[in-house]
Amino acid sequence: MDPRGLVGKWTLARRLVDRTAGAYGSVAGTLQVTPDGDGVRLAERGVLAWQGARYPVSRVSRLRRRDGEWWMHFEDGRPFHPWRPGSPVVHPCAADTYAGLVVVDRDGTRLRTLWDVTGPTKNQRLITRFTRC
Repeated sequence: MDPRGLVGKWTLARRLVDRTAGAYGSVAGTLQVTPDGDGVRLAERGVLAWQGARYPVSRVSRLRRRDGEWWMHFEDGRPFHPWRPGSPVVHPCAADTYAGLVVVDRDGTRLRTLWDVTGPTKNQRLITRFTRC
């Protein structure tokens, strides 16, 4: 799927589970996808509700062509994972492993991500639903 079809504004709803601590949290916010060269820039902004407190959160990532396929990159340019909606992806991060899945609905109005993070420092699940505004 060509990610340039994602351009626009999206609502963001994320559920966070820290399995080790038995703690749950959520993020509510927006995702703004804009053209960026031959790819797109994804800017998330929201509020994290975690253990009775609220924190502003944000991050920027980019989808760019790399070696003939689309790749998600961190804001600083490091590769994160290949863009393969519907297929599992894995990102090793130090001693932890991020195993994820991206799903884009056929009509292009909903996007979902699931990440299971496991390793010596983390045991988490992050579920995000994006809905086109």
